[in-house]
Amino acid sequence: MWDSISHQVYGDVKFTDVLINANPEYRYIYIFSEGVVLDVPDVEDRITADDLPPWKKASG
Repeated sequence: MWDSISHQVYGDVKFTDVLINANPEYRYIYIFSEGVVLDVPDVEDRITADDLPPWKKASG
């Protein structure tokens, strides 16, 4: 499943959308058959303002 792959590859499920967007032909597959090869792009794990909860965002 997408979230399991994200967790295994990136250490976090928050990159699930990165995997799905990199592999649009498999977008509607939830459980993969053996032998499916996915593109796994590099990601930077940095916190952006969009990742923060509302009370930690700067207002202004």
